[in-house]
Amino acid sequence: MRLSQAIRCTWTPQYSNEMLQQPLKSFKPYILRTFSTSISRKYPSPMATASTQNDEAVATQHKSTQIVPKPIQVAKRLEKFKTTIFTQMSMLAIKHGAINLGQGFPNFDGPDFVKEAAIQSIKEGKNQYARGYGVPDLNSAVAARFKKDSGLEVDPEKEVTVTSGCTEAIAATMLGLINPGDEVILFAPFYDSYEATLSMAGAKIKGITLRPPDFSLPIDELKSAVSKNTRAILLNTPHNPTGKMFTREELNVIASLCIENDVLVFADEVYDKLAFEMEHISIASLPGMYERTVTMNSLGKTFSLTGWKIGWAIAPPHLTWGVRQAHSYLTFATSTPMQYASATALRTPDSYYEELKRDYSAKKAILVEGLKEAGFTVYPSSGTYFVVVDHTPFGLDNDIAFCEYLIKEVGVVAIPTSVFYLNPEEGKNLVRFTFCKDEDTLRSAVQRMKEKLSKK
Repeated sequence: MRLSQAIRCTWTPQYSNEMLQQPLKSFKPYILRTFSTSISRKYPSPMATASTQNDEAVATQHKSTQIVPKPIQVAKRLEKFKTTIFTQMSMLAIKHGAINLGQGFPNFDGPDFVKEAAIQSIKEGKNQYARGYGVPDLNSAVAARFKKDSGLEVDPEKEVTVTSGCTEAIAATMLGLINPGDEVILFAPFYDSYEATLSMAGAKIKGITLRPPDFSLPIDELKSAVSKNTRAILLNTPHNPTGKMFTREELNVIASLCIENDVLVFADEVYDKLAFEMEHISIASLPGMYERTVTMNSLGKTFSLTGWKIGWAIAPPHLTWGVRQAHSYLTFATSTPMQYASATALRTPDSYYEELKRDYSAKKAILVEGLKEAGFTVYPSSGTYFVVVDHTPFGLDNDIAFCEYLIKEVGVVAIPTSVFYLNPEEGKNLVRFTFCKDEDTLRSAVQRMKEKLSKK
């Protein structure tokens, strides 16, 4: 039996023109499929029945293939946290072709001798799981550097834990040593990971605000905040985002309060080698403090290898136990060849760090002078590779509005600092720029701001 059959498939567009004019959240994707089947009347009865059945099946299929967006699901402890500001601003930078002085990663590569050490480790077959708390060579290198920097001698086997970046060291410390309901004090503005990780640990967070122009420690506020209920103080020096470095006097006050009230200190020191105008002091080196301090650091900032994610936590054995327990169930182990290469990096002579400071000092001068000439109020930065400025001379309502304007109309990315405060209102006048970029990039960004920004 010969059958002549013509099938016509018609597809409607996934989105109509009207739908495309709506906000992104209103899109409701759908696919409509219709089949019209024309069959020779030579065999009318059986084929007409088949056509009807086909039409009914297709209609049923259409209903089942409609895509209905499902509500986003997230645990209550993380409901308040959105996509990180760094991701948002970097995406906008790409979209608008803006120069990214927002997120703190260098646009130049790390030293060749460290990269070659990683390549050699890979070639030597060091590619399987590392020991959970770090390969012995790196643990020893971390301990040796810490002794040189702080004067403290630590046991690399019992007091050093290698982690996947300092961010994981922070998470392992919080989750391993903080119980739900424990009180932890933060100095605002703060690296956004702190609040999120403490929320995961179920901590009760207290904020002490460091205010411009010098972001000095409000000692009376801190004394009022610390109590017998305080489990820990989270300290970041040199400080992101302000560039502040805590003075010896400020650290002594914190130490005295911790000893008096049996409080731990979690010290984030990732920018310790980017101290420009004063000496970096590890709070663990103060009398009576090592036994109650977890000192966290990483390779990425110092060696411009942020993508390697090699960090570590140094603490006495009774605190290391909790850190390692959490680390075991977060990442268990960190990249093996990169650990061996990191050990090579940490044994570099002091001349490397001296050159690093000279290079970043020159970059900082380009940015700071340029920002002043563009009309910003620029606050002092003694460490890190960040500078905080007051954007209000340009007449925008808040830091987020200013940063969006800066990206879209000027072509430069900065980070709004309100996301670094428990109370965003405290940061609405400030934005953060980074100078971890090559000098040509910094000059280009400065030129754009000088040409396109105008005071109001």
